[in-house]
Amino acid sequence: MSRSDHPRTTAGSQPLLHQKGQEIQEFGTVSQLPLGLTRDARLYACQRLNQVLADTVILYSLYKKHHWLVRGATFYQLHLLLDKHADEQLALVDALAERIQGLGGVAVGDPRHAAELTSIPRPPDGVEEVPAMLSRLLSAHEGILVDARDAAGRVAALGDDGTNDLLVSQVVRTGEAQVWFLAEHLVDTPLVRL
Repeated sequence: MSRSDHPRTTAGSQPLLHQKGQEIQEFGTVSQLPLGLTRDARLYACQRLNQVLADTVILYSLYKKHHWLVRGATFYQLHLLLDKHADEQLALVDALAERIQGLGGVAVGDPRHAAELTSIPRPPDGVEEVPAMLSRLLSAHEGILVDARDAAGRVAALGDDGTNDLLVSQVVRTGEAQVWFLAEHLVDTPLVRL
């Protein structure tokens, strides 16, 4: 095979690897967008949404952890339920991040950053008993629900109906439904009646 038979590559078709760049927008800032909302309203909404986002990222991770580690007589049912809830939380993560970006902000995009911002306590590294796992999830939900309701009211007062709608229609309603399903697993009902 002659040299001319080999495919040729041009410099433009090669990936430019190991690039470094400057940060072009700092976390905690908003760029100007023609949304009919003041800069201060958008900045406040992004701050509140990033807190809910950080907590939701951690809640998603807790669901996955407990999904993998759940044990006992209701293993199969809880294994499936926790995975379903994790998927729903992951959808919320995306919706929250996209809203922040749509307001001109910068969404928490790194789980390590989310861990720095979250208000949800870290669980033990090992396996807990199932009621403790479920109680931990319920506590995390309650914190997010309190924060989301407060944020929804405050952003509505600033004229940000889009953020209010996201917080109420998606975060609060999803959280309330998940709390109901989890709490029912903590009712002390025997598996078999004699």
